[in-house]
Amino acid sequence: MDRQHRVVIIGGGFGGLSAALKLARAGVDVVLLDRHNYHLFQPLLYQVATGALSPANIASPLRNILNRYPNVRVLLAEAVKIDVENRLVILSDGVVEYDTLILATGSSHQYFGHDDWEQFAPGLKTIDDATSMRRRILLAFEAAERETNPQDQAAWLTFVIVGGGPTGVELSGALGEIAGDTLRHDFRSIDTTRAQIILVEATEAILPSYPRKLQDAAHRMLERLRVSVRTGAMVTKVEEAAVTIRTGAHDEVIRTRTILWAAGVLASPLTRSVADASGAQLDKDGRITVERDLTIPGHPEIFAIGDLAKFTYQGGKPLPGVAQTAIQQGRHAARTIIDRINGRSTPPFHYHDRGNLAAVGHSSAVADLNWLQLSGWPAWLIWLFVHLMNIVEFQNRVLVMMQWGWMYFTHDRSARLITGKDPLPLDL
Repeated sequence: MDRQHRVVIIGGGFGGLSAALKLARAGVDVVLLDRHNYHLFQPLLYQVATGALSPANIASPLRNILNRYPNVRVLLAEAVKIDVENRLVILSDGVVEYDTLILATGSSHQYFGHDDWEQFAPGLKTIDDATSMRRRILLAFEAAERETNPQDQAAWLTFVIVGGGPTGVELSGALGEIAGDTLRHDFRSIDTTRAQIILVEATEAILPSYPRKLQDAAHRMLERLRVSVRTGAMVTKVEEAAVTIRTGAHDEVIRTRTILWAAGVLASPLTRSVADASGAQLDKDGRITVERDLTIPGHPEIFAIGDLAKFTYQGGKPLPGVAQTAIQQGRHAARTIIDRINGRSTPPFHYHDRGNLAAVGHSSAVADLNWLQLSGWPAWLIWLFVHLMNIVEFQNRVLVMMQWGWMYFTHDRSARLITGKDPLPLDL
């Protein structure tokens, strides 16, 4: 008996998981590959980094999500290369055959040609990134408590966030709350409310993709949290204890021991292997240019979705690298595969923009719903609802809702734990 059509999905993020769930009862053999055994709700990583949530609150085991679908197999594996000619995924420890391939490997940090900055300015893409960032933030306050030199103490209490997109804005707002409220009574030698939190954005406004009035509203919210917003400022140098920013013709060196990166993304390195083997074009961010049906030109058996796909058929600009894009593309790729097997045609992919949301501190947010623009508490309620409903497992929704409820009434971030080997300030 011939085997079923095999669909291999690389990546268990929003796009890959959405495709797997859509194919779960489609009469195909599905193999989902991921380096991690869990699906991560990435939009809330900043809350892990700032001690509001624990990692388990925003991550769910992939096997648990998919265990009721006998045609879906989950493999803990790392894909290192694609053999396009022979339809093989080359793993670090083996190979997997495919009839159709869905690439959904996501993205990593983009340092714009300065990869050496990463050691001093970590980004936020994984749970490890979040717990490491949490460690750096909390250790900075611990180090300041022990520091007797006023200038060195000020450096420990200065936090620079690079990138004024949603991640940078949400991270800055959370840091403002930590310094101005959460830790206010925890130390004896320092006044945490005097901490400097500086958000640096190269364009002329934070949240560049949002309407102007929401940009201004978010700016005001951050200022109320004592965040200094520097727009039109470009980072030109990152060192262990300083960052240099250029505004116009003026260079400013900021002494800081905590630099956090939230600027730019770079598609997974696996895209280079696919491009070399298939002749596909990559843009400067490593994304693969795809056809209207999300396949690679000349290879209808390979789909690229999410952060690694450059889809420019709606308005000429690439689609935003957000969860909704990946989810919609994952479902469309799966639907196209099902239609092919059943001899049906599928309309080209069309992205439905459901708007953008960004939380800016405690009970404040901005919401661009296309037909409606809101800021403040009403936007925050929408942000809460949308994020809760998009968390995959019900138990995690309940846990997150309980944590948020506790934090709303007490302003306490119960997950502010310093973890890692030898967590001493001097080792930071």
